[in-house]
Amino acid sequence: MISGSKMRLDRLCRAFVLALAFCAVPAFAAAGFELPELMALLAKQKSGEARFTEQRFVHGLEGPLDASGTLSFDAPDKLVRRTLSPRVETMAVEGNTLTLSRGGRNRTLALDSMPELLGLVEAMRGTLTGDGATLQRYFRSTVSGSSAKWTLDLTPLDSRLAAQVRSMRISGRASDVLGLEMEFVGGDRSVMNITPGGAVAVPAGAPGRTTP
Repeated sequence: MISGSKMRLDRLCRAFVLALAFCAVPAFAAAGFELPELMALLAKQKSGEARFTEQRFVHGLEGPLDASGTLSFDAPDKLVRRTLSPRVETMAVEGNTLTLSRGGRNRTLALDSMPELLGLVEAMRGTLTGDGATLQRYFRSTVSGSSAKWTLDLTPLDSRLAAQVRSMRISGRASDVLGLEMEFVGGDRSVMNITPGGAVAVPAGAPGRTTP
């Protein structure tokens, strides 16, 4: 187990919902579009990588908490968030297994033992694979805008998930997803900026670094 790791469910939810934010989506038509059309476009993406910077605004703290790193997705069910700053840690989900890695130590959890997190992860995987039925099982979804500027708003339907996450908004332009905003019950908020397709250098001495 990771020493001192008592991670709140909302942190785990944040980590994997971010996987929504790095898919490179082909440009929308100039005319209006709805969720089925968006899902059809997302279904074409089999994998994706991106850099991220994140600011988390925590009720009671002055100023945001900053983080940066990489995100990746491989169909049909693998999601990975690798944080490089302020410290190196990895959260990965594949199938029914969630793995947390920090300081050379790993902790493994079964998703089905955490119903709230399972619901969120399944919704994320459903979105990334273009499975609108799965997405709508967990969220009320609204697509708006145009190819020049579009948004996907998600509101949790499951009561256990809604007890943690109030809402999510994914924004983008043409083929690029550029941002993700999340509001949590209790007043916390997370704002993420996305750079699709980029790679971030792993700090010297960090686990997983390859020496040239």
